[in-house]
Amino acid sequence: MLWKVIFKIKVISKLFKFKYLYKKTSMDTFISFVSQIPWWAWVLLFLLIIAIRDVFFNKHHTISHNFPIIGHIRYMLEGIGPELRQYIVANNREELPFNRIERGWIYASAKNENNYEGFGTDRDIYEPNYIFINNSLLPFKVEKDNPNYKNPYFLPCAKVMGSFHKRRRPYRPASVINVSAMSFGSLSARAVESLNKGCALAYCYHNTGEGGLSPYHKTGADVVFHFGTGYFGVRDENGNFSMEKIVKLVNENPQVRAIEVKLSQGAKPGKGGVLPGSKITKEIAEIRHVPLGKDVLSPPTHSAFSGVKGLVEFVEDIAEATGLPVGIKSAVGRLGEWEQLAKIMKETGKGPDFITIDGGEGGTGASPPSFADHVSLPWLFGFAEVYKIFKKLDLCDQIVFIGSGKLGFPARAAMAFSMGADLINVAREAMMSIGCIQAQQCHTNKCPSGVATQNKWLQNGINIEDKSVRAHFYFKNFRKELLEMTHACGYEHPCQFTMDDVDLTVGDKNLIKTLAQSFMYHKCEVPFESMKAISSCNHLGGNYHEKQAKKEVKAMKRENKVRY
Repeated sequence: MLWKVIFKIKVISKLFKFKYLYKKTSMDTFISFVSQIPWWAWVLLFLLIIAIRDVFFNKHHTISHNFPIIGHIRYMLEGIGPELRQYIVANNREELPFNRIERGWIYASAKNENNYEGFGTDRDIYEPNYIFINNSLLPFKVEKDNPNYKNPYFLPCAKVMGSFHKRRRPYRPASVINVSAMSFGSLSARAVESLNKGCALAYCYHNTGEGGLSPYHKTGADVVFHFGTGYFGVRDENGNFSMEKIVKLVNENPQVRAIEVKLSQGAKPGKGGVLPGSKITKEIAEIRHVPLGKDVLSPPTHSAFSGVKGLVEFVEDIAEATGLPVGIKSAVGRLGEWEQLAKIMKETGKGPDFITIDGGEGGTGASPPSFADHVSLPWLFGFAEVYKIFKKLDLCDQIVFIGSGKLGFPARAAMAFSMGADLINVAREAMMSIGCIQAQQCHTNKCPSGVATQNKWLQNGINIEDKSVRAHFYFKNFRKELLEMTHACGYEHPCQFTMDDVDLTVGDKNLIKTLAQSFMYHKCEVPFESMKAISSCNHLGGNYHEKQAKKEVKAMKRENKVRY
């Protein structure tokens, strides 16, 4: 019996060995066959599979069905078309909203590099609406007792917010250029923190946007708390405005120096929005005071007040409860409500301490093209119309006027000041100072620079310490260049610009007109004593200390970082 068992085991082992050898031979034969197929045959096979898929299984794309394989090239080129045009096709002055020269100036200023251009301008200086600044025969001489003699970056606001209405905590911004309303949620946490730290270094204020006051807004800079129809951060359980919460927020955060009520914005005036529950993280829910995981509506209109008279009362109630200057932000369209607002302010002596006019060209808020392209006036026209209304009733000395809408360049800022603006708010220019490349992907959550996305991987590319320094240099170099233009025109402060100091080409037989001739008004004279007087103002913000600022500039000069 034993020998039979041994015999069976030998037979079975031989069978397994035969099968293994057979399989090995088959596999070797298959590998040998495959290896003999040329590479181009594999390419043809791959293309054949794609062609079969395009013709027989594709139900959505007509081009790839009618032109198999080749149609995909069209979609590929369409996908990378914006990049091709931005970096290869378009010339230096051709792109919108910011061309390559404009972006280059911001990048160079932020890096504190040479932002000059050589061999003269490449602009068409005869195009309509081209700005000419009328320089003086004899520039303004900076004496030794002037703060700008040792500090070329010192340029605060000439007016004090809330002084006319005698608010308990009036505020004079220490910088004429500041960060406009952009909320955490629209911008990444690292972007917001970079901007806030940069503002602290440059003595600017940082507007929170309507997404609430986040921890990333609390790293040193002055803050303007901004809210819209959603009342994020100051809303009750039913989504209504809570005076108790805004008072608590102001008391717990002394860096909040003013409050701004958003009526509309340039990108989408009069349009509400929905924050999807999928985008509401635990952190955003805590900051905005909204339920976790549920869609949140921002309606087009406010529920806390009704009508222009209600708006004035609402502003006064907040100012009385918090002691802070309170202002409004709006794009400009119909002028009837503005006239009503001015009339009520004249009759009652009450109303907003500052008014931010947002131009229709504004664009950090994603919106339908129909809104972005056509709804509300550009800043140049909108501001002029509103300013004339308040000037007619002698109200300009009561209000700090803030301009917002592609004004983050010294020449445009000089034009804005000559028209009556007291401050400049910048949004996209500030984004570019910390790395935005104008990819125009803000609304997709795929911003490649990590600035306008909540994608953690993309955000990690932002080095907060480096970007905050860049943001601060952008603001400082902007102020320095604007101040140099001011001195070239014979003035000490930009508030002294008049409507006759800036010309526009108008494209008709008159060829060129002053702003006063173009818009049919002269701005009101801004009370201004001297830069030295402003530097000792008790209400000067930004934690500005003159001696410390001079030491900073002195250290920069030693390291050859002050550019002349």
